[in-house]
Amino acid sequence: MTVTQIQRAERFAALHRRDGAFVMPNPTNPGTARILADLGFEALATSSSGFAHSLGRPDAVRAVSREEALAHVSAIAAATDLPVNADLEGGFGDEPTDVVETVLGAAAAGAVGCSIEDATGDASSPIYDFDLAVERIAAGMEAVRTLDAPFVLTARAENHLYGSDDLADTIRRLQAFDEAGADVLYAPGLPDIESVRLVVGSVGKPVNALAGLYGAAADVAALAAVGVTRISIGGWLARVADSAFYEAARDLAENGRFGFASMPSVIDLNEAFTAWIGRDWGTPDTERAVV
Repeated sequence: MTVTQIQRAERFAALHRRDGAFVMPNPTNPGTARILADLGFEALATSSSGFAHSLGRPDAVRAVSREEALAHVSAIAAATDLPVNADLEGGFGDEPTDVVETVLGAAAAGAVGCSIEDATGDASSPIYDFDLAVERIAAGMEAVRTLDAPFVLTARAENHLYGSDDLADTIRRLQAFDEAGADVLYAPGLPDIESVRLVVGSVGKPVNALAGLYGAAADVAALAAVGVTRISIGGWLARVADSAFYEAARDLAENGRFGFASMPSVIDLNEAFTAWIGRDWGTPDTERAVV
């Protein structure tokens, strides 16, 4: 069975229209994508931090190129039949035309949605001026309208990840992104679940929330209760894996212990991945027909 990109796109769009919240976790490679698919998740997303760290590079400082990010998107999209949303940071360039090129490239790579930030990647001026930020999202939506399949564009307001707690400006930006046509709105780093509630009530589009930042009580049900439509994990799962790797390697280096021997064996993982042999969900470019 081959699932076409149009079918994935329609499924992804439908997830944003139904009641409640769905969770969209972030694999870092085809293997973890298949583990998440086996666990029953309905959509996946790439993570800029998870991918950058897997390359031994920092996130959010333009250390990863557009070409590298899109190749990663293609690998994740080809691993399962699930819809994939691409974390494309600021669009790999400052100008609206850069966002257009990136959005079209993501669709060609097999993504059925993407996120574009208003963060610049420049520590001296971390957030784009308001007007340029809005122009960039409007340009991304113009690119989306040229595609032959549905494509969900998420507009991100990054204030709270870069030291600005100005919730009013964050909401102003999200409202402007909403008016520019963005399908989903996202303000990662909000300080508490009440702020999430305020954002949801201030815009007219589905809202994405980043898991893990609102206290232990803010689980999927709590975020759904304040009106969140989509919950992403960002780099959290990648950091869980990196943390376990680091601790096991440090124990080996410092103490000569093999504490990792209690982990799943190669045989266990081989059995898990053997089920995927013969059902390669990768769709040839000629079948995508989205640009």
